[in-house]
Amino acid sequence: MNEILPIGPATIGSPRARKPDWIRVKAPTSPGYAETKKLMREKGLATVCEEAACPNIGECWSKKHATVMILGDVCTRACAFCNVKTGMPRKVDPLEPLHLAEAAAEMGLEHIVITSVDRDDLPDGGASQFVKVIQELRRTTPQTTIEILTPDFRNKHEAAIEAIVAARPDVYNHNLETVPRLYPTIRPGARYYASLRLLETVKKLDPSIFTKSGIMLGLGEQRLEVHQVMDDMRSADIDFLTMGQYLQPTPKHAKVIEFVPPAGFNAYAAIARAKGFLQVASSPLTRSSYHAGKDFAEMRAAREALLAKKAAHAPA
Repeated sequence: MNEILPIGPATIGSPRARKPDWIRVKAPTSPGYAETKKLMREKGLATVCEEAACPNIGECWSKKHATVMILGDVCTRACAFCNVKTGMPRKVDPLEPLHLAEAAAEMGLEHIVITSVDRDDLPDGGASQFVKVIQELRRTTPQTTIEILTPDFRNKHEAAIEAIVAARPDVYNHNLETVPRLYPTIRPGARYYASLRLLETVKKLDPSIFTKSGIMLGLGEQRLEVHQVMDDMRSADIDFLTMGQYLQPTPKHAKVIEFVPPAGFNAYAAIARAKGFLQVASSPLTRSSYHAGKDFAEMRAAREALLAKKAAHAPA
């Protein structure tokens, strides 16, 4: 991964490469998967698990873990890596927060992840819907810890972030997705440093909220570029880093340049931990919300241990 590979027309709209053995998963067939799917349809909820064709859907849904995607299933942007539909979204559903909280209660969730499509058509980018969802979850299932994965709220992120932080989610996630050099083609509607500033703002407004971000590997990034992204994240005081293998959803999307082996992910994880992240999840199948509840518990314990260590060494 040391050679810088160009991303251009030749790598967009290319046939999908054959997956290596370490990235293949079985088709979902469990009763738990069917029950989760039925509940999502009954409540009229979209999930990023389905829309983004996540390879872990069988495992997660069998355990009744799902990442709910609010604000509809149509995105106003067209990123080269993403399988979510692009177009003009429908009106915001005022009952969505209630239905989401009802589903969380029925599933008995200890930890829930909520994400959304980009809604550049809305004055606040959809921030107020995140706030309503958090408030409804706090009212309906107060024991559930809440993790949100938001878009960048382009050109309106300060007011949007202030409103969401005031609602106090437990984890605020926003993915950088890739290295800065690849943004023009892979994430053309976003700006790398704007995304970094968003996460930095969350931490400045409320240091108690855990911040999280993730990147995909296999898009042609250089090893040292990934290390620089880690440094940028730590400069923004991001607590949790996720790294997973990019998979080409359809032949129209960006091509996989490299399938990074598990050993490569382990090496990146070791470097990330040395740089000071509280939590690191790094494997070919890692996704933003994969094992999110378990990872959150471990991250919270790591912070408590760190604070206890600092207190023990503080002057009397």
